[in-house]
Amino acid sequence: MEMTAQQLSEYNGTDPSKPIYVAVKGRVYDVTTGKSFYGPGGAYAMFAGKDASRALAKMSKNEEDITSSLDGLTEKEIGVLNDWETKFVAKYPVVATIVS
Repeated sequence: MEMTAQQLSEYNGTDPSKPIYVAVKGRVYDVTTGKSFYGPGGAYAMFAGKDASRALAKMSKNEEDITSSLDGLTEKEIGVLNDWETKFVAKYPVVATIVS
């Protein structure tokens, strides 16, 4: 399945009838089982319904970092992002890819 970033934003945890999705490097994961982290009030709720690639790479929760852009990341940050991606792959099902 493919979805746009706008469609992804509808799965941000605010509607309890919908799953919670987070994208990493263009792949969308169903993180609903991690609702305590990604749902409203959770430590990573700001990532719900978004591609959090840059923020994960930079270990940041700043709004300006919650984007799919990897421009200007250091090798170390790319390594951190790859580690996060490995964790997501192991823990959550991939449900879609992001298209522009």
